[in-house]
Amino acid sequence: MKKINPKDFLIKPRKKIKIDELPTRYDLDADKEKIEDELRKVRRKIAKLQTKIYAAGTPAVYIGIQGMDTAGKDSMIREVFKDINPSGIFVYDFKKPTAEEHAHDYIWRHYKKMPERGMFVVHNRTHYEDVLIARIHPQLVLAQNIYGINSLKDITDKFWKQRFRQIKDFERLQTENGTVMIKLFLHLSKEEQKNRFLRRIRREDKQWKFNEADLKERKRWDEYMKAYEDVLNNTSTSYAPWYFVPADDKPTARLIAAKIIYDILKQLDVDFPKLSDEEKKKFEEYRQQLLNEKD
Repeated sequence: MKKINPKDFLIKPRKKIKIDELPTRYDLDADKEKIEDELRKVRRKIAKLQTKIYAAGTPAVYIGIQGMDTAGKDSMIREVFKDINPSGIFVYDFKKPTAEEHAHDYIWRHYKKMPERGMFVVHNRTHYEDVLIARIHPQLVLAQNIYGINSLKDITDKFWKQRFRQIKDFERLQTENGTVMIKLFLHLSKEEQKNRFLRRIRREDKQWKFNEADLKERKRWDEYMKAYEDVLNNTSTSYAPWYFVPADDKPTARLIAAKIIYDILKQLDVDFPKLSDEEKKKFEEYRQQLLNEKD
């Protein structure tokens, strides 16, 4: 099987990319069974590192997953993090903002769900929705009732550049305070999205996921790709870089994502807390107490 180098999927800071030049499919020269077997190995390694992070109580680990509808976000979360102790990870799926969330800045609801130190948190859709969907539907910005933004004319290129800066400031704050930021863009082709929509329509167990609005959004595919390109080019930084994941083949995408996550985490200087010699002596006393217990 072809070796995966996570650096091949890095969106390098300050190096402009063209989204249509990023592959949506990646050939690992292996069958599905072999790819899934490799995924099981990698996710067990991730789980072992998560146990150390949980025991050490640091750092916090954030994984943000972004992509077009049907890109495979839900199944990726299920398969990649399957072996992690549930007490050490939380997954949040962000839907339409509530009235309370609209009364605050757009990052507020995401900020509340950032990980504690020692914990993993996965965001299924992220704070980037407000420079993606809102970029295509700027009326969503008006619904936020931002002082000084009174009409669509106020939502200029300057407004979006300001949001990119705000997002980078937010992510810098997180990383400087002990959070590892892992951002994954699941890069799906338009043709594969079509196939997955058809599968949703055909299968009774998938029909609940399909909505007529999905087709309306699909018609604006090129606009979404331009918005994603701007996001990748403006918000991939040295402290919180983006990685793209070719998403046309789900097993391959899951393995690539897992490899990226593991590669980042294995570089952390983290281990189980070390006991002092005095503490180790006490453990021997505890052991003897247990052995000397009488029924």
